[in-house]
Amino acid sequence: MTDQPVDVLAIGPHPDDVELLCGGTLARSADQGYRTAILDLTRGEMGTRGTPDLRAEEAARAAAVLGVGRRVNAGLPDAGVTNDRETRERIVGLIRELRPRVVILPFLRGRHPDHRVAAELCRDACFLAGLARYGSGEAHRPHKIIHALAFREDPVKPTFVVDITEQFSRKMEAIRSYSSQFDGVSQAGEAFPTGQSLYELVESQSRHYGSLIRRGYGEPFHTEETVEVGDVAGMRVRSL
Repeated sequence: MTDQPVDVLAIGPHPDDVELLCGGTLARSADQGYRTAILDLTRGEMGTRGTPDLRAEEAARAAAVLGVGRRVNAGLPDAGVTNDRETRERIVGLIRELRPRVVILPFLRGRHPDHRVAAELCRDACFLAGLARYGSGEAHRPHKIIHALAFREDPVKPTFVVDITEQFSRKMEAIRSYSSQFDGVSQAGEAFPTGQSLYELVESQSRHYGSLIRRGYGEPFHTEETVEVGDVAGMRVRSL
């Protein structure tokens, strides 16, 4: 554990959400020398399969596979995440402790109530963490918030896609760490069943997102703000 600020923090409502949505991006960030962390909001105690203790063990293994430096659990109630003052203050405290530059959140819409609420809750907390007179601890506001778009069915075009071709095998190894949740299943979180196993579904989706940037595998993201391009002549995705 380190007191240094985190470069990239991924926040998920339940253990395993981050691996599904942006595990490859976390692995790539670690490969690039950035300090990475995961914040799980709940222990996943309402899950049909496994137990919270088992999921915690699986989460630790998955984090090690992805090269994540820290993994923290906020201890919020599974299937009961709310965006109220008490909860915001708890997340603000964790944001100030981790001091991330970039925060990856779920998308603002989702099938699971925890996913939708988590996106709003954590976005609000990131703003409030920058108010010097709000709560306790030293103020800190992340520079960038990005929303993971994987498995979305809405007509939302990704703002950008991260090439995870070199990290894809580790993404899958991290996901497979959750054998209590994913072995023999065909859906999870925002991933609807297609007749494939969940592992096959993750691969086919990742291939699709990779094809959008002419790469083998990718993970898509959305930002509310416009992304700046500093080198038009150096843009890599071919148009024709």
